[in-house]
Amino acid sequence: MAQEFISKKRLEELKEELDYLVTTKRQEISDAIQKARSFGDLSENSEYDEARNEQAEVESRIIRLEEIISNAVILDDSNIDTTSVSIGCIVVVKDDKTNEEAEYTIVGSTESDPFAGKLSDESPYGKALIGKKAGEKVSFETPGGMVKVTIVSISK
Repeated sequence: MAQEFISKKRLEELKEELDYLVTTKRQEISDAIQKARSFGDLSENSEYDEARNEQAEVESRIIRLEEIISNAVILDDSNIDTTSVSIGCIVVVKDDKTNEEAEYTIVGSTESDPFAGKLSDESPYGKALIGKKAGEKVSFETPGGMVKVTIVSISK
């Protein structure tokens, strides 16, 4: 697995989630499985099937969290270069068609949340912005068509 660029705050959130899943949620699911087994025939036991499915989902999430945490590269705000767009930068862009401005923070894929203004460096928009400087025009293809923006400013 590749490195995961992540903020210190987000890393702590992921560690808390992992701790909860390992210490609390696993036990709750184990208890639910035991209870469902007590109902008898497992071949037609929906409670048992549901608990086993939840167990699989939780175990999968635990594995994913462990991978992210072990491959995390903490973003240090003091080392962010604002001469061009990079992970950790706050970018203000102006839509060339509507003249509306929007502010985005470029983050690693783990922290991506477009509705909160956090663009993944791996998204089409993020990829188009990475490496560009203030004043540059950027265009990229979306399902809704070509988008063209101008980078207004870059900060940390």
